[in-house]
Amino acid sequence: MAVKVLILEDNPVARSFLCRVVGESFSDSLLITEAGDLESARRLLDLADDGAEPADPFKLVLVDLELPDGNGMELLTELADYPATKIVTTLYSDDDHLFPALQCGADGYLLKEDRFEVLVEELQKIVRGQPPLSPAIARRLLTHFRQGAIGSADKGAQDENKAAPHSAFLNSRATAPPVNGNAVEPEPLTPRESEVLTYLSKGFTIKEIANLMGIKWFTVNDHIKSIYKKLDVSSRAEAAVLASRRGLV
Repeated sequence: MAVKVLILEDNPVARSFLCRVVGESFSDSLLITEAGDLESARRLLDLADDGAEPADPFKLVLVDLELPDGNGMELLTELADYPATKIVTTLYSDDDHLFPALQCGADGYLLKEDRFEVLVEELQKIVRGQPPLSPAIARRLLTHFRQGAIGSADKGAQDENKAAPHSAFLNSRATAPPVNGNAVEPEPLTPRESEVLTYLSKGFTIKEIANLMGIKWFTVNDHIKSIYKKLDVSSRAEAAVLASRRGLV
């Protein structure tokens, strides 16, 4: 079955360019659908009012920010629970667009002005479980957090006793006390999710896991998102530690 991809871009030339980028990035059979405005994208995504998941959802959505009938960040917010990898494709590299887009749920941020080969290389990172980020965006993020680290260094001594080490954080999440006397059990993983988690804990990439399990890498990505949600974690390291401590794998 072909992997469904939606490209939301109002400029026909840029839309055609992005279609070629996506087609070159993945070896899977793709079904690429194009939309030129938010209204068309919403209709194609079939966003139900009751929050029900579409029967045949898109697995990759590329979202432009400036559109004729609104801003792409509106759609990112609406897609918070949609089972797709959401990548911003834009000309804006400033903080006023970058950070709000990431806060709205973007899984990556690419600049359309980058060379074709660069965009292909960045999109291919998805199958390795890495976020696609244009080089200029990666540098901006690094600078931002470095400056933040320097700014907080002066009061680091004051906060030293308040900050729990990472190992303690993991331990507290794995052995959290019951609330009101009732232990909160995590939602159980499905057999497929347990298998994916086992491979993740051994260091396999998303593409390698897909090959080992005989499924599409987008399907593996869906399993990982479900695992993270059920275990309330945000990285494979946390997932592996918590799953081991809870006897889930």
